[in-house]
Amino acid sequence: MGASDRLKYATDVRSARASVSAAARRGPLQTLSDRELALREHPVTVYPHALQRRVQAWVRFGAEAVRVNAKIMRSTPLAAGIEFQGEDETFRCWVWGNAVTVSEDV
Repeated sequence: MGASDRLKYATDVRSARASVSAAARRGPLQTLSDRELALREHPVTVYPHALQRRVQAWVRFGAEAVRVNAKIMRSTPLAAGIEFQGEDETFRCWVWGNAVTVSEDV
């Protein structure tokens, strides 16, 4: 990765985090409810740091859907617990598994 590639990557990361922070100002982050997760019926897998995969995921801040670069922290057979960054804040939420795409580019 050359110097210009690193600069482009850093600019892309800053821009993505700014978009997340802007969406967060417009509405609260939504997460799946306890009823939707059904944790008593489904096992939860918690991933150690080395196994946390980078993904892209759709999340909602209020009524606004935003695609974010995230990492999977835990999962059930139906849902994923993700973590992603805004400018000055770390966000965590549960999303449906089909809202997540594993990406080697992220």
